[in-house]
Amino acid sequence: MNKPVYVHAKWQVKKGNLDKVLPLLKEASKKSAEEEGNLFYKIHQDKNDENTLILFEGYDDDAALEFHKSSDHFQNMVVKQIVPLLEGREVILMDQII
Repeated sequence: MNKPVYVHAKWQVKKGNLDKVLPLLKEASKKSAEEEGNLFYKIHQDKNDENTLILFEGYDDDAALEFHKSSDHFQNMVVKQIVPLLEGREVILMDQII
């Protein structure tokens, strides 16, 4: 039986780069939400620090998450263009227990 996988990612954007990151992230989010196996792709912003972004994603299973990570839009937009504009990136993979 496949088990859903959830991703919590905290990104700290380098000062002065938020205007570059947000349009890229908006496009990456749209394409990610269209992937087969994606349950949702939500982006939040810290109320006290606009440079802190929280991504909450859900996938049908590990295979769907791996498909997402190897997709062209993830590799080209997130890995190659957004990650260099971050000063910190924390990713936690989670199982729902309740």
